[in-house]
Amino acid sequence: MTTPETSSPAKSFWRRRVLDVILAQLKQGITPQKISLTLALGMALGIFPILGATTLLCFLFGLWLKLNQPIIQVVNYLIYPLQLVLILVFVRIGEFMVRATPVSFSIPELFRKFHESPREFFRQFGMTGVHGIIGWLLVAPFVAAGLYFLFLPLMKKLARGHQP
Repeated sequence: MTTPETSSPAKSFWRRRVLDVILAQLKQGITPQKISLTLALGMALGIFPILGATTLLCFLFGLWLKLNQPIIQVVNYLIYPLQLVLILVFVRIGEFMVRATPVSFSIPELFRKFHESPREFFRQFGMTGVHGIIGWLLVAPFVAAGLYFLFLPLMKKLARGHQP
């Protein structure tokens, strides 16, 4: 017999990997505020425009703010496709802010050039990375705050519904 939880692999994945982990933390006494902050920062840090840096950023912020490491890392990894989409957006915002000439590139081209010669890649695209970071620094605080206040009532509702 098929139950709603097992009716689709995607639903089952989200239930096991995200919702069940959050519910377990709520049952152990982690506050809805802390879980909301963990989710919000996992997403805001997960869209940082430098590939490979988000795991370390999430780890460091998680340690500093005493956030749940498994949750922040799962959110970070789940947000990865959005990170790829937003790299160009952040670069363009940063270029606009510092009045730099827009650089033409694509994500596949960046991967190819990096694998050909990391030194040449950093010489050619180093400032592009800086522009992306500038764009992200302007946007990320608003993203984190907005997501926190979006998640907080949801986490409070989950906590009320699953109190012992």
